[in-house]
Amino acid sequence: MRNVYFIGIGGIGMSALARYFMHEGKGVAGYDRTSTPLTQALEKEGAHIHYTENVAQIPLAFRTTDTLIVYTPAVGADNLEMHYFRKNGNKIIKRSEALGLIASGKKLLAVAGTHGKTTTSTMLAHILTAADGGCTAFLGGVSKNYNSNLLLSKNNLLVAEADEFDRSFLRLFPDIAIVTSIDADHLDIFGSHEEVKKAFKDFVGQIKPRGTLIVKKNLSTNGKPNFVLHFSEKVYTYSFSEEADFYAKNIEPQQGGYYKFDLVTPGGIIESCTVGIPGWVNVENAIAAGAVAWCAGIQPEKLPQALQSFQGVKRRFDVQVNTSTFSFIDDYAHHPEELHAAITSIREMFPGRKITGIFQPHLYTRTRDFAPEFAQSLSLLDELILLDIYPAREEPIKGVTSSLIFDNVTIDNKMLCKKDNLLKTLKGKNLDVLVTFGAGNIDSMLEQIKNTILGE
Repeated sequence: MRNVYFIGIGGIGMSALARYFMHEGKGVAGYDRTSTPLTQALEKEGAHIHYTENVAQIPLAFRTTDTLIVYTPAVGADNLEMHYFRKNGNKIIKRSEALGLIASGKKLLAVAGTHGKTTTSTMLAHILTAADGGCTAFLGGVSKNYNSNLLLSKNNLLVAEADEFDRSFLRLFPDIAIVTSIDADHLDIFGSHEEVKKAFKDFVGQIKPRGTLIVKKNLSTNGKPNFVLHFSEKVYTYSFSEEADFYAKNIEPQQGGYYKFDLVTPGGIIESCTVGIPGWVNVENAIAAGAVAWCAGIQPEKLPQALQSFQGVKRRFDVQVNTSTFSFIDDYAHHPEELHAAITSIREMFPGRKITGIFQPHLYTRTRDFAPEFAQSLSLLDELILLDIYPAREEPIKGVTSSLIFDNVTIDNKMLCKKDNLLKTLKGKNLDVLVTFGAGNIDSMLEQIKNTILGE
């Protein structure tokens, strides 16, 4: 194939693939609904992108049968460009299949989990790059160290975020896999939590012979993952501070929400580790990433410096402002468990301070399925500003609004707010610690929020 055309090119996983194929010398073009910093960056790098669903806007060079078509499951079945390429006889594959084909010839380190996988995989890729000769990496977020969601290397190591949505990770056959969490999520796809667990069991069953599985300790029983019936290869467990194959001991809180700790491994203790980003949850992510790196053969003495130099991922516990009078963090948390982990980490970072959270729910189905759990996590805040649901790929569901969450939040200081009225609402508030949460488009307002509060 000379050219690759992406339908939904602006997605985080799709854009990484687009960058990869451009690096491989292929012509790259695509369609997405909206222009974003990701698509604008791709255009500067040489991709041809348009934002109206219109066959006439597809470049002529891409309308030939030697163009590979890659699409995301978020694209609707009625997409006009998909119809055109089907009639045209082009080879059409999902994003997950494209990633699986690329990974098939590599030593694959796969990071799976209903949450935690983006920071963990980005941290792992950075450890390998900073300490051990690099890797190719397809990431679910933009690394702040490299300002990209794609890392490239000539060696045979590949780090990939193994996405459970649409069972995409079943296209991957890892040499080493880690599972960070298996919460109920994407029930519009899976139908039940049991089906989520079954998909993870199937994924783990695809680890290559003599491969390695690393699993968070609370997901396992007697060293064996309780969601796997017949996994007979090497299994390790990890934990934040509970004794496991990999865990942190001698944990010492530092100023600004950072932690110093010793990392216990099966081969000994790696002393004096500090992660370059704050929050206890990122210590847990560092233990997970460090475990994979250790199993991949990294020199243990190089790990502390690599962790210290990690700058984080955009939209993951992303500190925007941090002064003595005002702190502002943006976070992608869009599941109740993610919200709980983020808010408790922020509590430890800023003891005794008032925490205001702005939450934009993501998807009608997720709001419907987890409204009580969302309310429970958001009740850990001191103040809540709850926005309307960001629909993404979904049509509205009758009776499903943000009020399903709001009515169950137990704190008194809470309000519903339209996104268009958010800046006006914030202008009159006395804010101490502010956090924006959600996987929608709340991040498009970060600069406006900062300017409104700081008076710039």
